[in-house]
Amino acid sequence: MQRLLRKNDSSVLLAGFTGSGKEVFANAVHNASMRKDKAFLAINCATVPDGLLESILFGTTKGTFTGSLDKTGLFEQAEGGTLFLDEINSMSLNSQAKLLRVLEEKEIRKLGGNSNIKVNVRIISSINTTPRLALQRGQLREDLFYRLSVNTVIIPPLKDRLLDIELLTEHFIRKFNGKFSKNIKGLSPEVYNFFMSYSWPGNVRQLKHVIESAINISDESSDKINLEDMPHYLFENQSTSYVETFSHMKEPSYGE
Repeated sequence: MQRLLRKNDSSVLLAGFTGSGKEVFANAVHNASMRKDKAFLAINCATVPDGLLESILFGTTKGTFTGSLDKTGLFEQAEGGTLFLDEINSMSLNSQAKLLRVLEEKEIRKLGGNSNIKVNVRIISSINTTPRLALQRGQLREDLFYRLSVNTVIIPPLKDRLLDIELLTEHFIRKFNGKFSKNIKGLSPEVYNFFMSYSWPGNVRQLKHVIESAINISDESSDKINLEDMPHYLFENQSTSYVETFSHMKEPSYGE
């Protein structure tokens, strides 16, 4: 699959539950593609009001509406690279129709503009349900689905792909070492075993936040993430051994 996605430039549709790591996967596809030296831009369609979404994607010209300025949209900013449209099934059907036209004609028109602009952008999109349900519920136009799903990848929840935990953990440790000026090199054996037995209801997003929290409060004298660095909520409804460990943990001290 990785070789297939690397060698072609067609659109990719990722399907997976919220927090399952769709943006991480999209970034990996971009970095393995011929477009890796160009921009990778992402937008979560579920968090942007529909009226604002089109101006963000396509840009605006001065005077389109009160206070509007000449502004470059994400399609132009991602020229030559990749644009990731997260949770595209949250986009209105009207906006989906306009997006379909852009994908078919490979050109955009800014809001208020009177000329078209050619664009060369690879689209990776995602939905937080299955393709079948998105179509049945009318969340995704069928014609747009066919255009976006040239390559379709179903991303299982993290609990069903435990082998990814080690790689993801290494990635997040590098990320947050830089943010917090730490030098964490990995997980203690106890934390590794805990991670591999935990159900991860929040998927990759939860793992990321756990690593961020642990590195943030980790002891400067240790180069490992230890059980006492874990957020306390993780140990609820866990086995007796972990509960006993939790009961002996000290509350973090602030301001010392």
